Amino acid sequence: MNTAPKNNPDGRLLETLRRHFNFSEFRDGQQEIIQAALSGRDTLGVMPTGSGKSLCYQLPALMLPGLTLVISPLIALMKDQVDALARQGIRATLINSSLKKEEAERRLLDVSRGKYKLLYIAPERFNIASFMRLLNRLDVSLVAVDEAHCISQWGHDFRPSYLKIKNIVQKIGRPPIMALTATATRLVQQDIIRQLEMNDPVIVVRGFDRPNLKLFAIELPDEEAKERELIRIVSSIKGTGIVYVATQKMVAHVCEVLELNKMACVGYHAGMDKKHRTEAQNRWLSGEVPIIVATNAFGMGIDKPDVRFVLHYNIPGSMEAYYQEAGRAGRDGKTSYCVLFFSYRDHTIQQYL
Repeated sequence: MNTAPKNNPDGRLLETLRRHFNFSEFRDGQQEIIQAALSGRDTLGVMPTGSGKSLCYQLPALMLPGLTLVISPLIALMKDQVDALARQGIRATLINSSLKKEEAERRLLDVSRGKYKLLYIAPERFNIASFMRLLNRLDVSLVAVDEAHCISQWGHDFRPSYLKIKNIVQKIGRPPIMALTATATRLVQQDIIRQLEMNDPVIVVRGFDRPNLKLFAIELPDEEAKERELIRIVSSIKGTGIVYVATQKMVAHVCEVLELNKMACVGYHAGMDKKHRTEAQNRWLSGEVPIIVATNAFGMGIDKPDVRFVLHYNIPGSMEAYYQEAGRAGRDGKTSYCVLFFSYRDHTIQQYL
C-alpha cells in the first residue's frame, strides 16, 4: 500500500476548485485524494466529520471524461448533496426509492444521454435488473463509496448491501474506487480494502483533533443522578443538541424528564414509522425544537453545523460509534461540548443489545 504524494495542486485543480466550489485552497487531505483519483488510483480516505470528504469525488467528477457513480446509504444525504450541486451549476442527479417509477426512468434516460456528471444511488439499486442493464452501457470513470465503513463487519454500522459493490465494479469495467469514511480503525481500513478488492490503494488518514470540542466523562451512580446532571448540563448550554441513549424505551424516558423540566425536545428511534422520524428530524434541523433524544439510528448524513452539545446518556456500543456521534457537535468551529455519562449498568445494557 502506498502513501499519498504531497505535490502542490496544479493550476487546473485550483481553477476548478474556485470556479465550481468557491474555495481558494484545499483542506488537509483533499488534494492527495483528488490527485490519486485523477491519476486512476484506488483511494481510501479517512477524514474527520466536516472535513469536506464529498469534494474529494465531486471535483474529480468535473475533470474526468465519464460518469462518477456515488454510492451512499442515505436518501436524505443524497438529496442534500444533489441540491447543493445544482445550486453550484453542477450536473448531478439521484435515483432511489423516493422517486416514482416514471421519474426514475426519465432520469436514467438522461444519465444514458450524458446529461449528468454525478449519479447518486443506494447499493440496493444494484438488485434492479433494468438499472444494471443501463449501468453496463455507461462510461463510468470513478466509483465513490461514501460511508465506506458500512462494508465492514468490524465497523459500527455494517450494511450487507455494501458487499455487492466489488462485483458491480468488476462488471462495469473496473473503474477506480474511492472509499471515504469519517471513522475507521486500522482493522476496519484493512477490511474496507479487502471487501472492495482495492488495488494497492493510496491511503489518506487525517488527524481528528478538534480543539473547539470540549470533552467530559462523568461517572454517575444511578438513574436519579443521571437525570439531575442531564437537566443541569442541558439548561446551562445555549443552542441545539443531541442526547444519545441506548434503547428505544430510554428515548421516551429521557424525553419525559426533559419535558417535565420545560425543555422542548423530540424523540427519534428505528421503531418509529418513517413519517414520524422525518418529522422529528426536520423539526430539530430547522431549530423549531432545540433537543433531539435518539438511539444510534439517528445521525448518519446529518449536516447541521451549529450543534452545541452531544450528550451520551448511556455509553455507546463502541469507540467508533462514540467518535462518529460526538463528532456531530461543533462543525461550525465554535466551542461545543461532548459529554459522556457512564455507569456499570450501561455496560450491562450494551452487552445485551
